[in-house]
Amino acid sequence: MIRAHITVEGRVQGVGYRANTRRMANQLKLKGWVRNLRDGKVEIIVEGEEEMVDRLIQWCHRGPTSAYVSKVSSEKSEALSEFDRFRVKSNL
Repeated sequence: MIRAHITVEGRVQGVGYRANTRRMANQLKLKGWVRNLRDGKVEIIVEGEEEMVDRLIQWCHRGPTSAYVSKVSSEKSEALSEFDRFRVKSNL
């Protein structure tokens, strides 16, 4: 199990990015959260099997059809197993 901290930049707010991230994470059996940041980015913390986390990171480069992703940053670390599901958090 690994953890990834992902930041997505571009036109990623107001286009269903968070809801679609949650749907994709649930399909991949991942746990964690996604939220909008004040600077227009989307932040994701996710934990799960490394292959599934990598698949979510790949998906983040595309996002939902109405999004335009210009940059995805991700940093992996050891999972902390602190989540029981994947959810959309309130905006920061």
